[in-house]
Amino acid sequence: MTTNRREFLKTTAVVGGGLTLGVFLPAQLDQAVAAGTLHTPNAWVHIADDNTITLLSARSEMGQGVYTSMPMLIAEELGVDIRKVKVEIAPVAPVYTNALLGAQITGGSTSVRDGWDKLRIAGAQVRTMLVNAAAAKWKLDAAQLRAADGKVTGPGGRSATYGELAEAASKLPVPEKVTLKPARDFKVIGKPTKRLDTAHKVNGTAEYGIDVKLPGMVYASLEQCPVIGGKPASFDAAKAKAMPGVIAVVQIRDGVAVVADTWWHAKKAREALAVQWDEGAVARISNASMQDGIRNASDATIPIKQTGDARAALGSASKKLSAEYWSPLLAHATMEPQNFTASYKDGKCLVIGPAQYQQGTQGNVATAIGLKPEDVTVKTTFLGGGFGRRLEYDFAVQAAEISKAVGKPVKLLWTREDDTTHDFYRPMALHRMTGGLDASGKPVALTLQLTSQSITQRAFGLPKGTLDPFMAEAAVVGYDIPNMTQELIEHDSGLRVGYWRSVSHALNAFANESFIDEMAAAAGKDPYQFRLALLGQQPRFAKVLKLAADQSGWGKPLPKGHYRGIALMEGYDTYMAQVAEISVDKDHAIKVHHVWVAADLGQMINPDTVEAQIQSSIAFGLSSALGAEITLDKGRVQQTNFHDYPVLRMNEMPKIDITLVPSSEKPGGIGEPATALIGPAVANALFAATGKRVRRLPLSAQHIQSA
Repeated sequence: MTTNRREFLKTTAVVGGGLTLGVFLPAQLDQAVAAGTLHTPNAWVHIADDNTITLLSARSEMGQGVYTSMPMLIAEELGVDIRKVKVEIAPVAPVYTNALLGAQITGGSTSVRDGWDKLRIAGAQVRTMLVNAAAAKWKLDAAQLRAADGKVTGPGGRSATYGELAEAASKLPVPEKVTLKPARDFKVIGKPTKRLDTAHKVNGTAEYGIDVKLPGMVYASLEQCPVIGGKPASFDAAKAKAMPGVIAVVQIRDGVAVVADTWWHAKKAREALAVQWDEGAVARISNASMQDGIRNASDATIPIKQTGDARAALGSASKKLSAEYWSPLLAHATMEPQNFTASYKDGKCLVIGPAQYQQGTQGNVATAIGLKPEDVTVKTTFLGGGFGRRLEYDFAVQAAEISKAVGKPVKLLWTREDDTTHDFYRPMALHRMTGGLDASGKPVALTLQLTSQSITQRAFGLPKGTLDPFMAEAAVVGYDIPNMTQELIEHDSGLRVGYWRSVSHALNAFANESFIDEMAAAAGKDPYQFRLALLGQQPRFAKVLKLAADQSGWGKPLPKGHYRGIALMEGYDTYMAQVAEISVDKDHAIKVHHVWVAADLGQMINPDTVEAQIQSSIAFGLSSALGAEITLDKGRVQQTNFHDYPVLRMNEMPKIDITLVPSSEKPGGIGEPATALIGPAVANALFAATGKRVRRLPLSAQHIQSA
């Protein structure tokens, strides 16, 4: 099978050693291809005649570093300097599907894991095509040639840049089998690399959704029902229409939008609207009713895993203990409030903004405004935080509906209050834990039962009663306990819920690692030594646990009033242990002074990004562990902004020491595990400090006092 630069756009692209249909390029690259100055050996690598190399990142950049790590995978095999490469975020196309998630999605700590083989193969294929083009040009055997540093060289001083060979290479067959570099020859992968997007973010040239401007663009502010899911019954817009700059007031499914010449004019006029709402079923929901529903849920129990016979082992155990753990609703609290820009014209729609799920955005915008998906173009900007919130597309649909209604390009921007009160929240959860110890204090049985809402059922229509794998993450522990049962109850509380950074890892790790600490205390044993004794068959777990304990000086004296807690988890193919050092003041406020992290995530791509991800994950996880919580009353979210939904401040950030285990195992994900683990590490330190076992997050003064 052969391709040229134009036919390629209609035919083939390379994915993981095979060929996949349907490749589209950003407009500026498409124009360059049409002009004959840019050549496209595959869906990720585009080489210009002037030797400029553009790499398309198939994952959205939301601070996690894929703008750098994805190109590093290709650059390694292509033999180019990563800092001489341009990067574009990929458009919507089947070729950019995340094989681990089944769609063009950025999330689940999957970007590197999905791209590890796929993108290296893509780079190796392009390298091979360039070498073959040079071999044909010079009438030499390809084995005599070498591709590196942006050029192909051969005997007799022959040399040609990739740009000089690109057009000829693009007409050659795409090799299905290529040889990848062994790890010992890596020059890019595994080397600390400064991020390619830093300069753009510092000098202001990085485009976030909030920065988008289109010719003739107007601005919209949307009044939504104070109860999520409610709809406008009627409204009076007379006062709003009379205010400065107002262009139109339009009703869409989710509310009433004021459109004006500036966003401030739109926002101020919105405040003058008089709207009567049909509040819907959610108006009957409160925190208390949700807790009662979860506690008394009669939905069928769904097994996750069973090892041995936990019921029998508990019956014969020398000591048996049980506990319940509660996790609250949480908001995503992205720094950039939700926004999208849409331009509807002549049966086509362009939507531009921060998206984690491009296909979902395209398809749902198309359905909402009566178009075919191919008539909707999605352009992804940088994301000012994602954390799972931008897997949703409500704000993109709203922007498109408003644009169609007014016939102009529209930027829709939510306020912080809109964002906090109209999120897709991490679901509330109840864990019922039971454990049994023998006469020597060794665990003989452990059971976990999680009752919570299935996000996947809400988002993707998972049949009721089917195991939602995103509820079972970190439910099964790695300890050598002979009899264990893990199960869940999928109970719909009636409130819309969404994926939140680390998803159910945070829920299950909090319950499991807190309860393991309880078992250690019941056995009269040190929490670290108790865990270590249960890891004889788990060398990767044991190594990170030992490293974290050693680095923290576990067992050595601490400053007066300081205490340590420890926690351990596998998530996203990453093995991690954390030790947290805390103090508690007279008002029951926790101060986290120091956190030690040991992580084995297999082969690292960019160690700099790995450390940054761990640091940011701990900040994010501490925000929820120490104070963040969403509560409802009559269907209304009670928190509105950072004054009552706090995120960690700079002066609250602990010192973090990170130990990364060198490994040749396949890459694991690193964007989320530390978020899940910091909560139980701090909770266990709190027990060491106070003797109180706080089984409800957040670890607030109120919950500490009532424990």
